[in-house]
Amino acid sequence: MQTSEPGNAAVVDPIIAEIIAQSLCAIPNVIDKNITRTAYSLLVSEYKDFAVGIVDGDGRLISQCKGGLPVFCANALSVAVRDGLRHYGKSGLQTGDVVMTNQGAVMGQHLNNVVMYTPIRCSESDDGLLGFMVIVMHWMDIGGYAVGSCTSTKTTDVFQEGIQFPSLKLLSRGERVREIYRLIETNTRFPQLTMGDMESQVAGCLMGRDMVMEVINKFGLQTVRVAIDRFWQRTETAVRNAIRAIPDGLYEASSFLDDDGIDLSKTLPIKVSVCVQGDEITVDLSGLAKQVAGPWNAGYQGGAVAAVRIACKYFFLPEGTATDGAYRPIKVVCPLGTIMSASATAALSGSGHNLPTIVDTILKALAQAVPNKVPAGHPGTYASHVIVGRTADHTGWFQHIEAAAGGWGATNYRDGTGPFRSMAHGDTPEVPVELQEASYPYRLQCVRLRTDSGGVGKFRGGLGILRIFHLLHPVKYTVMIDRTKCPPWGLEGGGDGATSRADIYRDGKCIATLIKDDATLHAGDEIHFYSSGGGGYGDPLLRPLEKVIEDVRCGYVSRESGANDYGVLLDDEFECTQTQARLKKQPLRP
Repeated sequence: MQTSEPGNAAVVDPIIAEIIAQSLCAIPNVIDKNITRTAYSLLVSEYKDFAVGIVDGDGRLISQCKGGLPVFCANALSVAVRDGLRHYGKSGLQTGDVVMTNQGAVMGQHLNNVVMYTPIRCSESDDGLLGFMVIVMHWMDIGGYAVGSCTSTKTTDVFQEGIQFPSLKLLSRGERVREIYRLIETNTRFPQLTMGDMESQVAGCLMGRDMVMEVINKFGLQTVRVAIDRFWQRTETAVRNAIRAIPDGLYEASSFLDDDGIDLSKTLPIKVSVCVQGDEITVDLSGLAKQVAGPWNAGYQGGAVAAVRIACKYFFLPEGTATDGAYRPIKVVCPLGTIMSASATAALSGSGHNLPTIVDTILKALAQAVPNKVPAGHPGTYASHVIVGRTADHTGWFQHIEAAAGGWGATNYRDGTGPFRSMAHGDTPEVPVELQEASYPYRLQCVRLRTDSGGVGKFRGGLGILRIFHLLHPVKYTVMIDRTKCPPWGLEGGGDGATSRADIYRDGKCIATLIKDDATLHAGDEIHFYSSGGGGYGDPLLRPLEKVIEDVRCGYVSRESGANDYGVLLDDEFECTQTQARLKKQPLRP
């Protein structure tokens, strides 16, 4: 180790500093794999509804796992730790302590998102605290009005949505606090799955702590701190350079959400203002809808701050590591009392559903500064649906919950990608069909791409999915879909993407279409769930002829759309005739 004074940044070998930084980046990824291996519920082990990270002694983000949900990594880890520091102080958090919280007023997200962390210490003094190993995980159920807790479209305050844990110790100096364990087990409809996931979360915190301690023991505490500071400076510099590369100015955009689940006649406006000045950016969300009666709210930290950070990460540092340094040039303005800065008692079960649209609208504003960098709109919503019921022996519950994967928007050089989940989801994968059918009383009759769901354009929007569930057992079905009135927008003459819906079939007939509602379904009923497509980019009449023919041949685009939108008429042998409107749009050839 080439250091004379470990705390002196000027003499720490840059290669050593980089080895330390990359070691700290690798540890959350190892813990990610361990949680996937040891968790009990499919929501965690397969769907990966969790995130892992390391923060310093003041709660500043050092590193995070690559597959963690952006909505978690943006600031949930830091916010939870800072709340614990306010309650306990650094001296009150010692080796072996494990603290947890999901408090709505602190986290600003639905209560199922439980954060857990443990100190990383070399000594009991404040100077001996490097930071915390932190894991946030979606627990299956924490009580409340609905099975799954965050799965109702009708809640009107946070107290209907489950139990809240203010920052409290689950373990104290390595000893379990038995009363807290009993409290948790009593307040969930899925005690085995929830407690199993929780044990995986505890083990991940402790294992991650020990791995960080190995790095400290190898290089020294002060050297590790210097390496972290350098890492922060590097990511901050990268973001500032990216901001400086776009023109100074004020950029605005708007969109809207359907409703709050209570008053279905009232849309929720979203107006954002982005001010770029030098190497800093300020995102003003003062134009958001006011806090609503239903559960389509988020708190300031889990809503406004998270959305702005996700958008800026996508735009300014898409391939880089998210750290505290990357967020330093970013300012957030959002008055209290909006749907992204709701009060302490507001209903929060739909907190995440707003985020993708806020992110998309911020990017839409930035498209005015750098038009070729921003794609057309993506679905902008979780489009969650939930299938719940009693087990066959009536002694317990089952629950399938997922957010729909849909098509993303096209760019000025390629078709839209997908199907993927929203911008707030990151890399949450699909639960294998075999596991779903083995775990829940339904059969998936088909999972296929949805024809004509991508917005038309020179570059076509990504396609949504059609899933057909055949029910083998009576269930309660809940749908939490939005953005049906403000579809995924096209850019530069491209068309909008199709929106989501759930059609209910009984005896071969469609008996209902659900958007944001629930229904009691019978054995033999079918759920036809349609997810959104992405917006198109550019004039569809300029799409290359061979691309249109291939789209129709593959079923991505119908013959009708090929003729009406793209100006290409195809017979049964795929021989084509181009319309006059299309021919007029084609560039002249020498």
